[in-house]
Amino acid sequence: MDANSRIYVDSEIGRLKKVIVHRPDEGIARITPKRAGELLFDDIVHLPNMQDEHDTFIGVLKAFLGKENVLEVRDLLAESTRDEESKYEVINKITDFEELPYSFIPRLAGLSPEQLADTLITGYLEPEDRILFDPIPNLIFTRDIAVTVKDYVIITKANKSARFRENFLTRLIFSSHPVFRRLKADGKTINLNRVDKFPPNKKGETISVEGGDVMILNKDYLLIGCSERTNEYAFQMIKNYLFDRGIIKNVVQVNIPAERTYMHIDTVFTQINHNHMVGYFPIVKEGLGSYVEVHRSSGEVIEYPCLRDFLLAEVNPNMEFIWAGRGESPYQEREQWTDGCNLVTLKPGVAITYDRNPVTERAFKDFGYKVVGAEKLLRDIDNGKITPDKVENTIITIPSNELSRARGGSHCMTCPIEREEI
Repeated sequence: MDANSRIYVDSEIGRLKKVIVHRPDEGIARITPKRAGELLFDDIVHLPNMQDEHDTFIGVLKAFLGKENVLEVRDLLAESTRDEESKYEVINKITDFEELPYSFIPRLAGLSPEQLADTLITGYLEPEDRILFDPIPNLIFTRDIAVTVKDYVIITKANKSARFRENFLTRLIFSSHPVFRRLKADGKTINLNRVDKFPPNKKGETISVEGGDVMILNKDYLLIGCSERTNEYAFQMIKNYLFDRGIIKNVVQVNIPAERTYMHIDTVFTQINHNHMVGYFPIVKEGLGSYVEVHRSSGEVIEYPCLRDFLLAEVNPNMEFIWAGRGESPYQEREQWTDGCNLVTLKPGVAITYDRNPVTERAFKDFGYKVVGAEKLLRDIDNGKITPDKVENTIITIPSNELSRARGGSHCMTCPIEREEI
């Protein structure tokens, strides 16, 4: 990726051209049952199998985007610390951030950029066989660390302390990496961790927003969920910032129950085609614990009782809804829990999901989609039986026995930084 690479996203479905991901790292293997909840994992996982599943996912992304356009967080961190000034800056900051003794500064400085990146991510100093600080297992969900809105990048601010270092590392990448630092120079980086620009409110409440709660549907509409992880104060601050600069015309507040089951709005709906949205019926259609407010740059506010009504009235009157579990209990509850609504779209009509939601797969077929296993598709591509450009109206399923234990799907595991304009 060269320094002139384009950073631009104005939809959920335009052809995906560039994305940030993170392969499950060794820190995940150090999570104990006692600390899993604290580190925001629902269960301990078998790392080798989890990595194999993620490798299949990455294989699909590389087949459709090209290897050079699938960017690994570890590599971006290493590339951000190759010059001595940036390296010492991050070492000094991480020493303070994690409250390490200053004696570690020269020891960290002696690491290669790749070793330093590994230590920053896993918390493990391999040359000394020493654990310095906790792992950040949720970094595999790169959707949450940053959001591209047109040619701006919003650096998010996590709700839970277990994810604070993810924000720290994201700021490092977007301020020091040769490709991304130009965004900061051009005023295109919106860093929500800057307390001087985004201070606490009068009641002392701070901003809290994660990328799974932010979706740009088209050039005119940005959705922000108010959920377990994103608060209304963050919505107001982001909305005002975007309106003041004329970046978007409508910012939509999507309120969902503040429960782990519905952690972000992308756990209850995602768009996979111009006229197709995958959703969880009780919230998207019935408005269970949910409502929608459309805030216009003019100051007007319009309310809707549910997301479906808003989408049909303002975004696309022809939108159809593919319900997780076909909208039937107990399948809809089970398959929403295992990320049946959480799909990343590669291009209109082609998306990736987990292989563990059979009733939702039948719903896709009802709407004319083919459902194909990722391993078979990759074999067919390797053997020349098909090319990615010829894949249409297809849901690609990836193995998920271990990945699903972490409570996030394919949408969560991608941070798009470039899509084709719709």
